[in-house]
Amino acid sequence: MAAGFHHLPYVDPNAPKGGKLRLGMLGSFEGLNRFNDKYVRSPYFLIGAVYETLMIRSEDEPKTYYGLVAHSLEIDDARRHVTFHLDPRAHFSDGAPITSADVLFTVNLLEKKGAPPLREIFDLVKAVDAPDALTIRFDLSGANDRELPLLLAALPVLPKHATDVERFAEATYAPPVASGPYIVSEVKPGERIVLRRDPRYWGKDLPVRRGLFNFDEIDVDYYRDGDALFEAFKGGHVDYREETNAGHWTAAYDFPALTDGRVVKDVIKPTHPVGIEGFLFNLRKEMFRDVRVREAIAMMFDFEWINANYYSGRYGRTKSYFDESAFSSSGRPASDAEKRLLARFPNVVRADVMAGRWLPPTHDGTARDRQLARHAQSLLIEAGYRLTQSGLVKDGAPLHFEILVRTRDEERLALIFSESLKRIGVDARVRSPGHVQFVRRRQQFDYDVVIARWRSVAIPGSEQRVHWSEIAMEASGGFAGAAAPAVAATIDAILAAGSKEELTTAARALDRILLSGFYIVPLYHATETWTAHVAELKRPTSNPRFPMLPFGALLDNWWFDRPR
Repeated sequence: MAAGFHHLPYVDPNAPKGGKLRLGMLGSFEGLNRFNDKYVRSPYFLIGAVYETLMIRSEDEPKTYYGLVAHSLEIDDARRHVTFHLDPRAHFSDGAPITSADVLFTVNLLEKKGAPPLREIFDLVKAVDAPDALTIRFDLSGANDRELPLLLAALPVLPKHATDVERFAEATYAPPVASGPYIVSEVKPGERIVLRRDPRYWGKDLPVRRGLFNFDEIDVDYYRDGDALFEAFKGGHVDYREETNAGHWTAAYDFPALTDGRVVKDVIKPTHPVGIEGFLFNLRKEMFRDVRVREAIAMMFDFEWINANYYSGRYGRTKSYFDESAFSSSGRPASDAEKRLLARFPNVVRADVMAGRWLPPTHDGTARDRQLARHAQSLLIEAGYRLTQSGLVKDGAPLHFEILVRTRDEERLALIFSESLKRIGVDARVRSPGHVQFVRRRQQFDYDVVIARWRSVAIPGSEQRVHWSEIAMEASGGFAGAAAPAVAATIDAILAAGSKEELTTAARALDRILLSGFYIVPLYHATETWTAHVAELKRPTSNPRFPMLPFGALLDNWWFDRPR
């Protein structure tokens, strides 16, 4: 940490402390353990607020980490070894000091019983040892993954003395012993969680913590229905809301609390790359194995009509898996370096995608574009379907599938898409099973098509492996056909990149493979962030350039100017 470093650039170090922040979130939760291999749904904001990691990423820099539980590290140029030195001041909420024994315990526990992404990280570690009580050393030789030290820096530290190893896989609501600025003070299973500032928090004066975590208490209530959550905000039971529906933002914010100034609308221009959202095909289903079928279905999504009639033209069509960033291949012909990387995988990338010319189809805005419908039908006929009175049929089986949704907004969008598909003989029915059942079916891959979202990242890295396992086929463990080794190779190239140029080359190559495969029907994104909140809730004038979430799940750098 540089001498004279006082605070992060996106905080106000003089922000007043105090008050109770009331938040509303959609869904539910099944426990407080975020780390076991049972995929227990737990509040994601516990990491950072309750659990701390060895180091913390600056949200103003793409991949720069600062000391937290570990105040420093040593690393060789080849990144074959990394050694973390723990801060002797660090302690858990029960007062017990954090030592290398706790870190070693965490590694061994998560390697055996942790969630699959964590186990994958530790599989790359050759050895780990603790030379003394404040030092932990990882041997990474042979991993060939330059991002691996950063993944280890983001390792949570669990208390060896207060973790029940035998019952670690169970869903528990017991408040955890951890080292963060907040402790869990109240839990109503699945419905409510209350965090209270820990008056003994060891790191409150660290430069990376100044100006953060300014609320004395944070009450988070969970809502099963988006409309109920919005009504709670309108009625003064929730202090902050981020709106994700442009039509809603335009038409629904005319309630009394806003007109009399108790609530304010706040439009914020993001400075970070956008993620991607779309209708995801389950490639485990035989009907979606043919890329021509996926392309034909994608061709019928009428963005132009939907954007004009429901969203007042506020959205832009997403055209890349790394849209609004230097890693996007859209509009950029493949470089010689990309061509060399992809040369081992002929025919995986389409010619128009390789040339940077491909764009999502543009409809004429009438909701009945006949030219695109004819093109889509011709692709389906090429794939072996024939049009009958009952719809498209192949080998006696109709092209029929279900679109699984979880909110009313998703349902409306899926119904519009379904109507468009009906015009070319595709029977796509929409099903809304409720939030809990939706999550279970998604986890078990029990769906045909579902709307999926992938968060934006400042710089592509190991998360790509997790992202694209979403569309892996169980039988092959990878993408359909020849794309599987190509995706694996480009992700390996991302992780092994030793320069910005090498990283950009690999990321654009991955983008071209994904676009060529039509694995999702890309939707759209906003060019600004729409928020509304109580008037006394304030934020810094400078926003982080690469936030892990738009403004932190708990508004980490916000405050009340009149604490309540």
